[in-house]
Amino acid sequence: MGGMGGADGGLRAEREAVDGAEVGPSPVGGLLDVLGVAAIVIDADGRIVLWSPQAEQLVGYSAHEALGKYAARLLVAEEHFELVLRLFDQVMTTGQSWAGVFPVRRKDGTQRRLEFRNMRLLDDLGDFYALGLATDREKLRQVERDLALSVRLVDQSPIGLAVLGPDLRYVAVNAALERIDGLSSEEHLGRTVGEVLPYLDADRTEAAMRRVLETGVPLLDRQVVGRAPADPDHDHAWSVSMYRLEDVAGRAIGLAISVVDVTDRYRATAEAERARDRLAVVADASVRIGTTLDLEQTARELADVAVPELADIAAVDVLDTVLEGRPHRMAAMADEDGPAVFRALAVSAAYPTLAVEAADPPGELARYGADRLVTRCVRTARPVREERLDERTLSCVARDRRAADLLAEAGVHSYLAVPLIARGEVLGALDLKRARNPVPFSEDDTLLACELAARAAVCIDNARLYRQQRETALTLQRSMLPETPRDLVGLDVASRYQPAGARSEVGGDWFDIIPLSGERTALVVGDVMGSGINAATSMGRLRTATQTLARLDLEPAEVLRHLDEITAGMEPSLATCVYAVYDPHRAECRLCTAGHLPPVVVRGGHTPVLVDLPTAPPLGVGGIPFREVTVDLKPGDRLVLYTDGLIETREHDIDVRLDALLALLATLGDRSLEESCDRLLRELRHPGDHDDVALLMACPSGGPARGSSLRD
Repeated sequence: MGGMGGADGGLRAEREAVDGAEVGPSPVGGLLDVLGVAAIVIDADGRIVLWSPQAEQLVGYSAHEALGKYAARLLVAEEHFELVLRLFDQVMTTGQSWAGVFPVRRKDGTQRRLEFRNMRLLDDLGDFYALGLATDREKLRQVERDLALSVRLVDQSPIGLAVLGPDLRYVAVNAALERIDGLSSEEHLGRTVGEVLPYLDADRTEAAMRRVLETGVPLLDRQVVGRAPADPDHDHAWSVSMYRLEDVAGRAIGLAISVVDVTDRYRATAEAERARDRLAVVADASVRIGTTLDLEQTARELADVAVPELADIAAVDVLDTVLEGRPHRMAAMADEDGPAVFRALAVSAAYPTLAVEAADPPGELARYGADRLVTRCVRTARPVREERLDERTLSCVARDRRAADLLAEAGVHSYLAVPLIARGEVLGALDLKRARNPVPFSEDDTLLACELAARAAVCIDNARLYRQQRETALTLQRSMLPETPRDLVGLDVASRYQPAGARSEVGGDWFDIIPLSGERTALVVGDVMGSGINAATSMGRLRTATQTLARLDLEPAEVLRHLDEITAGMEPSLATCVYAVYDPHRAECRLCTAGHLPPVVVRGGHTPVLVDLPTAPPLGVGGIPFREVTVDLKPGDRLVLYTDGLIETREHDIDVRLDALLALLATLGDRSLEESCDRLLRELRHPGDHDDVALLMACPSGGPARGSSLRD
């Protein structure tokens, strides 16, 4: 390939034709760029020898940091070593490729699930290498879901749809267009419109296509008259719309064409408009529903999406048994009789109306008898539609006589209820009413409502399960937190535990105050990495182990060494901890840390300082000794132990937040320990913070402790 790059030595950017195919550099922003596919090459010894920029973006290591390192040690958590070595051996010895999802440890210590394609390479010297192609699993799944949704919508659309390339030749058609044209997909592909439909004014049609392709201005509802192979003896009229297709970088990659047979103009046009509206609502729902794991907000998002495109008034109600953690399978619901108890989650209206007053207020319980339409909807797990409401059917919609009168006064004339079904369980119902909209609910409306309900139900169920898990973890964690012992000698202690914000999972923060022999006191603050029930359970196990070890009168470093071994066998397998033992007779405190933020000592008349503790890894890492230090702690001095939730934020560096803590402690003066704890939480924490916080403040005194434990 002599002369590659030309006289100026650079690669040519122009595209050229080779054997009739256009070749050349692809513009940035294509699907491969969106996926960010990384390439990693590993030699037979398991060392990284090639490392792409995309690999650095995925896992955080630069090529300088990764090249020459053992891939397993750099990228794989210890519990996965055996599996990854077995897979590597399989690829290298048999040549058999491996594909799947594998958790990779990133530079920042987090794990990321990547989709891999691994294969063996052979170089010209006969040496084998392993090539790994990887991309983010969630991003790949999102692309796959978007593609699957697009394919489904196109395949099932009643409108003829086609995609043409930049050369204005067909590259894809759907079943509806095959029926309209009377030609199979194979008879379309690779041909122009004039070749497929010679009866049409091909020159005029292709000129319009080129204008759309060049300008990006769509051509909408253009009427085309002619004959097609489906019915060559009669003229037909079609409404044709054309749109330029663009990649993620905004470059034109072809045209999308929709074709509707408008021989019966009104009927076909109305159908096309409804189809477009349904697609718009579904697309809107995909973006707007499920933005958080907050149950009430998810319900409001569903109600807001349904109004006004689908209904004038929308309500979302969930069965109370579902919120109590007792959902019913659909088969069991059909066998029930009697009333159904709902909890209203959301109501939305397109305009001020009395119908809102007839709806159940969000947050309140409502009991609906077996004769009510919404009860029938959840019991049968099927939509219930009343195209025209009269006095009798209104009474089957409303909860009572007054509500029925309000609906009648508001002009409600059509009703639709569709079940919210997720994972084979009926959660509740989406309740829809029309008043100003004069058109009764139709079968198409029912299908659209079911599509919205199906999408939203999974989000609602996820929010419900998240709430239950969070409440369970919070209850478990609160039950494990201690009260301040009453028999402490020479030490006042105040403590606080504050869970994460309502939209965050409960973490594994804990504290403990343990009386020891010789009138000493052990003070412990720790944080299990991770969140949810697993973190709370691990926290409970570590707290129990700490209490047991403390009462053996072990040195602080020995306690942490044993906790390190215990943590290594747990899931999550990492935790930070600071362990302090105060001796009132020596007026000193011995401290030891395992990857925890440094305690603070506050002495009267002096600037608060961070205790300079030897650096140590978190519990669970193993193999590194712990060392303790001793600090004087006299009456009037204060020792502050805390977890990172007290000071860490997403906007500030940790050093900035530590300085803020020290500055605030310097202003507390002679305030009581209880007041000091409250002020620290009030000024350093913010509503909705994403992490738990445990806080201990201790002050030597001349007698028994007078502090108390308050848990927010």
